[in-house]
Amino acid sequence: MADAPPPQYTEKPKIEWMPAPDGGAPSNCPPGLEYLLQIDQLLVHQQIELLELMTGWETENKYQVKNTRGQQVFFAKEQSECGVRQCCGPARPFKMSIVDNAGKEVMLLDRPLKCCTGCVCTNLLPTMEVQAPPGNVIGHVTTEGCACLYPRFLIMDADMQPILRIHTPVCGLGCCECSPKFPVRSLDGQDVGLIQKQ
Repeated sequence: MADAPPPQYTEKPKIEWMPAPDGGAPSNCPPGLEYLLQIDQLLVHQQIELLELMTGWETENKYQVKNTRGQQVFFAKEQSECGVRQCCGPARPFKMSIVDNAGKEVMLLDRPLKCCTGCVCTNLLPTMEVQAPPGNVIGHVTTEGCACLYPRFLIMDADMQPILRIHTPVCGLGCCECSPKFPVRSLDGQDVGLIQKQ
C-alpha cells in the first residue's frame, strides 16, 4: 500500500503595502498620514475572526485599510475589554490603534464608556477622540439626533468646532442587506465625500 503524500501547506499571501510617499509632507500633516495625500479613496476590510463566527463571542476587531490598487495603507486594531464587548456590543468603549506599514502607530481613536444599557440615544453616546500622532488631539466624532431613528455623525476639530456631518440612512442601521451610502457633507449641506458599506 502506497504512503499518502504529505499534506501541502500554503503560505499566507504576502501583504502588499503602499510605498511610502516621496518627498516631505506639508507641515500641517500629522506624521504617518502623508499617505492620505496621494489617494482619494480608502477601502476598509474587517478581518473576520473564526472564534466570533463560530461562537458569536465578540472579539477585538481588526481592519486592513487599503487603497484602490489593493495595497495596504494602514492596519487598525481594536483594544477593548472582553466582558465589555459581550455586554455592551456596539456601544462599547474602545481604543483603535492605527499603524502604518512600518508598524508605527500614526493615529489613535479613543471612545470612552458612557452608556451600556442598550439605549443608544445621542445624549448617552460618548464622543470619540481622534489623535494623530497618539497624544495629539486633532478632532472628535459625536452623534447628532437620536441614534435609534436617524443618526448623524458630527465631525469636529480639536477645539470641538463642527466641520462636517455624516448622514446615516435608515438602512445603514443593519435592517437590510443593501450597501448603504453615508454622505459626508459640509455644514452648509454640500456633498464633500461618501462612505459606503459593502
